[in-house]
Amino acid sequence: MRSIVWISLIFAVIKVALHIVTNIIAQHQGYGIFRDEMYYLICGQRLAFGYVDQPPMVALAARVTETLFGHDHMWSLRLFPALAGGAKVFLTGVMVWGLGGGRRAASLAMVGVLVAGEYLGVDSFLSMNCFDPVFWMTCALALIMIVQAERPETVRNWWIVLGVSAGLGLENKVSEVFFLVCVLAALLLTPQRRILKSKWFGVAVLLMVVLALPNLLWQIHYHFPTLEWLRDVQHSDKDVKLGPLKFLVAQVVMLNPFTVLLWLSGVVWLLVSRAARPFRFLGVMYLLFVPLMMAMHAKDYYLAPAYPVFFAAGGVARFSWARDSVWKNALFGAYALILAVSGCLFLPYSIPVLPPKEFVAYEKKIGFTPQDTENHDATILPQFYADRFGWSDLVSQVNQIYHSLPPDEQAVTGIFAGNYGQASAINLFGPKYGLPQAISGHQNYWIWGPRGYTGQEMIIISGASLDEVTPYYASCKIIGVRNNPLAMPWEHGNIYLCYGRKRTYAADWNDLKQYH
Repeated sequence: MRSIVWISLIFAVIKVALHIVTNIIAQHQGYGIFRDEMYYLICGQRLAFGYVDQPPMVALAARVTETLFGHDHMWSLRLFPALAGGAKVFLTGVMVWGLGGGRRAASLAMVGVLVAGEYLGVDSFLSMNCFDPVFWMTCALALIMIVQAERPETVRNWWIVLGVSAGLGLENKVSEVFFLVCVLAALLLTPQRRILKSKWFGVAVLLMVVLALPNLLWQIHYHFPTLEWLRDVQHSDKDVKLGPLKFLVAQVVMLNPFTVLLWLSGVVWLLVSRAARPFRFLGVMYLLFVPLMMAMHAKDYYLAPAYPVFFAAGGVARFSWARDSVWKNALFGAYALILAVSGCLFLPYSIPVLPPKEFVAYEKKIGFTPQDTENHDATILPQFYADRFGWSDLVSQVNQIYHSLPPDEQAVTGIFAGNYGQASAINLFGPKYGLPQAISGHQNYWIWGPRGYTGQEMIIISGASLDEVTPYYASCKIIGVRNNPLAMPWEHGNIYLCYGRKRTYAADWNDLKQYH
């Protein structure tokens, strides 16, 4: 184990260093802060036990990050995601040991995780998704250790680890519920159901519930806004809904097509190998999880946190077959090299290391354009990159508009934004210009309310037309235009200056709610 731990630490350091360097490069190439990161930073300034669209952990991480580093440098803003990515790589190596593999198997598995496009992407910016695999994999590792434990204290310790990890994971993202349900169902369907008879299983469940309870109580207090949000999204046309075949293809594409031979062999090994019999439940879990996500029309990346388990199993399977054969080991050495090269080839699709014009040219040269997970009009850049543009332009325009008003008007003027990205940009970067706090009806901004604004005089950031905005006010005029060509379509539109709202924001606040 000691040798695997050391080599896993080396790979983890490589992973962290990769993200620090590439984020420095991305910022140098002109890519700014991501839309959701601004929102999380604002949530971090308003710490709570929950938010409409996420549990509290990412907001807490954002608060700590801003306190330690601020938000001006992308590498430090995204240091926690890089460290989470390093932890994911490290746990992959340790999991290989738990499954009975050696150093070579661990190295191959960790190379696969390192070059997987989805992990390169989610570990390069602050979100819940970078932390998810750490909690899921810790739970999986705990179960691997429990099913082969011989000492009662070992069983006790790993059940406690599982309970704590599962509870913290639920405070990070609610999708872990589906993972835990599938794992439990898989255990019940295999002989490893015996481990559930342990009293420490009950302790683990209790720990999980206690740790997840604060967010549950918050949900109850606010009448389960997360369920309302999920229902609204499900009934909207916001997300791209993939059929079964396209969903499976998306799994291959998001993880780097060259890695499919590795992780898929891990799934097969867990399902059919005699050596993997104690861990069969992990393969069964995958067979349950995939159709569940298909049936729910989930986004393709919702399965991503589970795949390091199969990368680890794939490494064990490959080198179990190779044993001491020179040519077989050489074959897998060559495969690891191919994975490394493919990682370099697809890196610009996951982390914006190329300037926008060069990235577009690179897409044409490679002949591959990634599909976004949300429906929208055509864009120059994929949504994951486009959502980093337009924010400084917006704040600059609003600043000019606001400070062009007479002082007596500034004192009563507020800012209403159409979505949480716009509101968060104003609230994050506006204070240094003396701008008032923006309000919005989008996501948790609706819960934060109208902040006492009546609508006497408002700067309105909206995609609506002048004819659509004017009926709510005594008068409105276009005073600015948002037209950054690299930004998302909904970040193109007018900025209005409106006077005399006919009904106060407080009176209309319920109608302004946008949970999607």
